[in-house]
Amino acid sequence: MKRKQLLAAVLTTAVLVSMSGCGTGDKIGSVSMNVQGLTGVVDLKGLGGTLQLQVLANYTSGKQIDETNFSTFQVTAEGCYTDYSTNPSKCLPMLASPLTLTIDKTGMITAVDPAVCSWVSTTGVFATPGWAYTGDYKIVATYRGFSSNPVFIPMSSAANLQANMEGQCGP
Repeated sequence: MKRKQLLAAVLTTAVLVSMSGCGTGDKIGSVSMNVQGLTGVVDLKGLGGTLQLQVLANYTSGKQIDETNFSTFQVTAEGCYTDYSTNPSKCLPMLASPLTLTIDKTGMITAVDPAVCSWVSTTGVFATPGWAYTGDYKIVATYRGFSSNPVFIPMSSAANLQANMEGQCGP
């Protein structure tokens, strides 16, 4: 009788351990990042304008956990913005953060001085501008050694001084 009870206890323990997920090793498979509430082309508008990043740890089991507050962010200035105060106008390199753009530890991006417009109208016509950006900030998040996909942030914190655009910068 004791043998049957011992066997039943061992089998019950084995079933409980297998059901609890112990030893299955659910671990991070990747990290992804997005700008909350936005899809497609992103634009940081106006001085003091903000965007909120979200960093998700993607586990092998399929679950996702928001780890934004525990992530670090690397910002790389890419391309240029047009300085229309010279004749002819010049495309100046985007300034390194924390100039024009800052990110705090919660993933909040804020447009700060000096203001820039990294958008140009491909048509030069106010009614149908055909916007394209010439510069952006590439942001990559890191969490527990995993790097996220990059997010690209063009800037429209300053007026566009391109002829016929009436100061409009970006879409």
